[in-house]
Amino acid sequence: METFDPSKKPKLNKITGLLKKSGVIAVLVIAIPVIGIGSVYNIQEQEQAVLTTLGSAKTVAEPGLHFKIPFIQRVQKVNTTIQGVAIGYDPSDNQSEEADSLMITSDYNFVNVDFFVEYKVVDPVKAVYASQDPFTILQNISRSCIRTVIGSYDVDSVLTTGKNEIQSRVKEMVMNKLEQHDVGLSVVNVTIQDSEPPTAEVMETAKQGKETAINNANKYRNEKLPEATAQTDKILQEAESSKVQRVNEANAEVAKFNAMYEEYSKNPEVTRKRMFYEAMEDVLPGMKVIIDGTGKTDTILPLDSFTGAAGAAASQDAGNNATGQNSLGNSSGERTGNDGKSGMKQSGSGTQSTGSQTDHGAEEAAE
Repeated sequence: METFDPSKKPKLNKITGLLKKSGVIAVLVIAIPVIGIGSVYNIQEQEQAVLTTLGSAKTVAEPGLHFKIPFIQRVQKVNTTIQGVAIGYDPSDNQSEEADSLMITSDYNFVNVDFFVEYKVVDPVKAVYASQDPFTILQNISRSCIRTVIGSYDVDSVLTTGKNEIQSRVKEMVMNKLEQHDVGLSVVNVTIQDSEPPTAEVMETAKQGKETAINNANKYRNEKLPEATAQTDKILQEAESSKVQRVNEANAEVAKFNAMYEEYSKNPEVTRKRMFYEAMEDVLPGMKVIIDGTGKTDTILPLDSFTGAAGAAASQDAGNNATGQNSLGNSSGERTGNDGKSGMKQSGSGTQSTGSQTDHGAEEAAE
């Protein structure tokens, strides 16, 4: 059994102190190189760096060694040389990818076209932070613009004479789209690598699709043509019926007018008065008046302008006067029989004289 020796305690403390010092030294030996290496970064000629300090980013374009604050500043390097993306084929084995290369021209023909789009980074900060994947955005924009341009040319232009114009239009369209998205990339050049007719398998599929479309069109025509013919016949019959009806109505109006004119020529005064009274019935349907036509002039007495007992008395006096005049006319023999009646007739629109033909007949008898 070991015996405790108090003299060994200072020796133990000395060893412990040496261990603590050696640990600190080890940490320093490891930390200083790490911090030193993390404080320095190098930029190559074909690169630019994006230095981010607490969320604020800026571009470092000068090549060479640069310093940064560890754990506070972060550096992301961006390749600013001209790079390329293949559209329609695999650059590793030059095999065509029909999902991207097979397109339809303006004259409804299929064609295989391969493109190579060259681009470069013009704004490293936007290339890093403006989008999650600017390369994918460039690919999608290029595919869309290429199909749009190819679809506006016929197959002969795509395969032969129109290549340069197609390349220029695709480049201009892609550049405009990239400016709108503002992802820090720019297109340098667009080149048609290859253009050729589709494979036999694709042509056979297209032929089958053409025949299917023709059959569907014929089916639609056979369904709609009888309906259209029936609708045409119906419209023609309705038009003929309307024509006959309008002609008959016009002939009836002409006959009516001629009959009225014939009667008017016999006695114009009677017709004029009848037309006047009919017009008054239409113009003044709700007005209560008394028309006194016993003299050579007609007197119109508005009943609505009188109110109270005075108005009622005035209306009654006017009615009595008209009745008295009619009685005197009958007793003196000036107007007898049906031709001598000039009594008053009251309707929903007021009190007015009897038919104009009776009054004029009475006037003729009196003359």
